[in-house]
Amino acid sequence: MANSKYEYVKSFEVEDEIVLPHVIVVRLHARDFLRFCKAHELRRPYDEEALDLMNSCAEFVQRKYPDILFSYGFNDEYSFVFKKKTKFYERRASKILSLITSCFTSVFVDKWKEFFSGRELKYPPSFSGQVIVCATVDVLQHYLAWRQHECYIANQYSACFWALVSHGRTEKEAEDILKDTKKQEQNEMLHQQFNINYNNLPKIFRWGSCVLLMEVEAIVKYDNDGCPVKRLKKQISTVHSQDIARRTFWNQKPSLVKELGSFVEDIKRIDKDYIKYFQSEAKLMPYTWAVIRIDGCHFHKFADVHKFEKPNDEQALKLMNECAVGVLDEFREVIFSYGVSDEYSFILKRSSHLQRTNPSDIVSSVVSLFTSMYVMKWKAFFPLTDLVCQPSFDGRVVCYPSTEILRDYLSWRQVDCHINNQYNTCFWMLVKSGKSRSDAQQILKGTQSQEKMELLANNFGIDYNTIGEMLRLGSSAFWEEENGCSKIVVQHCNIIDDGFWGAHPCILA
Repeated sequence: MANSKYEYVKSFEVEDEIVLPHVIVVRLHARDFLRFCKAHELRRPYDEEALDLMNSCAEFVQRKYPDILFSYGFNDEYSFVFKKKTKFYERRASKILSLITSCFTSVFVDKWKEFFSGRELKYPPSFSGQVIVCATVDVLQHYLAWRQHECYIANQYSACFWALVSHGRTEKEAEDILKDTKKQEQNEMLHQQFNINYNNLPKIFRWGSCVLLMEVEAIVKYDNDGCPVKRLKKQISTVHSQDIARRTFWNQKPSLVKELGSFVEDIKRIDKDYIKYFQSEAKLMPYTWAVIRIDGCHFHKFADVHKFEKPNDEQALKLMNECAVGVLDEFREVIFSYGVSDEYSFILKRSSHLQRTNPSDIVSSVVSLFTSMYVMKWKAFFPLTDLVCQPSFDGRVVCYPSTEILRDYLSWRQVDCHINNQYNTCFWMLVKSGKSRSDAQQILKGTQSQEKMELLANNFGIDYNTIGEMLRLGSSAFWEEENGCSKIVVQHCNIIDDGFWGAHPCILA
């Protein structure tokens, strides 16, 4: 980050490191999944291709982040368990959550056509999530038992519900019939009314799916006599087990026992206090300006792989702006956003009901939707370039207590935009003129803004002030009234001075 008088705003950022030796679990679930199912005509009570897609995404995430030892998923959710001593992104909860959510979303969109070749995505899917901190392996065991129990309850109910609907009941009638019914009653209903034995339904539906690292025998070569030489090889596998929280499953997995510990005894009943703990999370500070800032993860590498123009790729910036517009359209309580390069900041209105939800939900939802839009819209901005690797973003939410400090935050980001863009413009002009990257860095070391402007003018005939406003000033996306109608506009303007805010008093009202 560039130095400026506004940097004091960083003091409002709260560090959220999860201390050792707590076990980190990231749980994701789809946002408004019923709507998604209806829009994309997924089969009910379960769509095996959709479950396979979820499993494929989990496998990808686990391969990309080897500190994840185990994951469990069913329906529209997945939980990822990290090894106890992980130092993944310094164990910062918001960064871990947003990166896993973003990666999962990116792969989900990218792989959609692989599993649903005849169906286009009608709108960007997104996920939200939370970080669960397990102090001991016993707490982790209760968490896994709880999630698999929820899998059983949800899917048995779903099997009954859709059996009733398929035999002529309305969805409201099916809800009324199943209200307050117990497990045994639902089993009897399936068997007696619909001739369905729940225990014969596919395991992936009844038990959910586990993705874990396993050792399997693999042929590595053939000896001189043509006989295969086998070695144990680590491999990501998906299995369906009835009792993932039992010793008979967990303690037979050496990698899990080594990195997380063994289960001492089986759980006979899930403690309700554990469930309350798993569902609890702090809320945002009320009556403050909440800002969700997202940043591209390893975007220098992503830009190189996709051959972005240097120092700025205008199509890439326009794609970021399009994603920001999508976030404002989905989350109507985001009143203003500002973006530059591979980052974007989204401001919630002070009276937003989202401030009464937990921070993890807000950050993961925004990051996920932004990622989903980025992948879906890629070809609209890069029609001749395939998406070689999936983009991902990390995010955090920070609360600012006053409008003055919020404006200083936005000023900090715009000053940062100016300083970085001016440096990058000089740097890449020097490199393109034949200088090595290290020589360019040395020439620019310690130079001030005026010196950089003179370098561009004298050496390359470039007047920095005539460079495109989007590059120099960044992009602001916000709602604006026009002829009695509200619409989202993207402008490139000075948001440090009072002029912009005076012309748009409703934004921070």
